Amino acid sequence: MLLLVSASCCISSFGQNTESSSVFEAGISIGPTNLLSDLGGNAGRGTKFIKDNNFPATKFIFGAYLSYQPNEWLGFRLALNRGTLEGDDANIKGKGGLEEARKNRNSNVRSAITEGMLLVEVYPTVFLEGDPSDVLGRLRPYVVGGVGMFHFNPKGTDPKTGEWVELRPLHTEGQGFAEFPGRKEYKLTALNYNLGIGVKYFLSESVNLSLELLHRTTNTDYLDDVSTTYIDRSSFYAHMPLAQAQLAERMANKSGTVFAPYAAGMKRGTSTNNDAYFSFNVKLGFRLGRGGSDYSSTRCPVRF
Repeated sequence: MLLLVSASCCISSFGQNTESSSVFEAGISIGPTNLLSDLGGNAGRGTKFIKDNNFPATKFIFGAYLSYQPNEWLGFRLALNRGTLEGDDANIKGKGGLEEARKNRNSNVRSAITEGMLLVEVYPTVFLEGDPSDVLGRLRPYVVGGVGMFHFNPKGTDPKTGEWVELRPLHTEGQGFAEFPGRKEYKLTALNYNLGIGVKYFLSESVNLSLELLHRTTNTDYLDDVSTTYIDRSSFYAHMPLAQAQLAERMANKSGTVFAPYAAGMKRGTSTNNDAYFSFNVKLGFRLGRGGSDYSSTRCPVRF
């Protein structure tokens, strides 16, 4: 009878050992972030990848997250972040190429941003580990991707007063004006599509530290309030009170402060490239406990 009980215990223990244990993790993150948009950039044609990053425009983004891992190689993360994005044509170092037109535009933007994201994490090296549940001192690279939603509100500096003013109410490219039917007012909430890489190091079984580079492509070209062409200044006065129209005129075309002013119909931005941004985050995570069972939860008796 005792042998039967022992055998039954061993079979049960083996079954539990082969089950994947789920893990919940909560944590915080902080890191530098940069805007990749029509504003700023480097020599040559403007792009939305890291090639056009301007370090002087670096700001910070911070947040918190909760993740669930049904097993050690796969995770699902829900994150909420808050930060600031900035772009400025003054950061461009002119070299006589295509970047000169952007530099002479002389515009800038700053926007607070709040984002929520649902991400999937994959840890491929787990399949090379002998015992994935033994995480102490483990270093795990991973890839991450997903979708999110964010809120923004672009502001620029008034060349007359130096104050930051909201740009969307000024319709700087005629958004919402009847004479520009193809230019609708843009929404201040948009989607982002995320892709990144990272590496996680386990300081203990319950505490880990990660470094992560995350790039976001968005579905809006108005993170910086710049997308299409300049409009005639008379349109502002036809649709706005005098003081607001004067402000809109100043904010829509700042090129006259450093260069012969760009005229109506001339290129102001590139509407075929939506804006993007990226961050390099440091994440501190805390494992909240495991679901399921592991080998240590039930052991077969070694003595009778």
